[in-house]
Amino acid sequence: MARFDEVKNLVMSLEGDFEKFYEKNNQAAGTRVRKGMQDLKTLAQEIRSEVQNAKNSDGAA
Repeated sequence: MARFDEVKNLVMSLEGDFEKFYEKNNQAAGTRVRKGMQDLKTLAQEIRSEVQNAKNSDGAA
């Protein structure tokens, strides 16, 4: 569950930049949003790999 908390915290940390970009058209905030979304993608892939490995270990045992 710690990994899920990481995902939630990352998404919540981007909320202000999303608002600045979409409501105030702040281009620098858009750059931060893109970076944050890339970090989210990387984190999601790591979690997917962990889940798959755990699933395969349990199934093979």
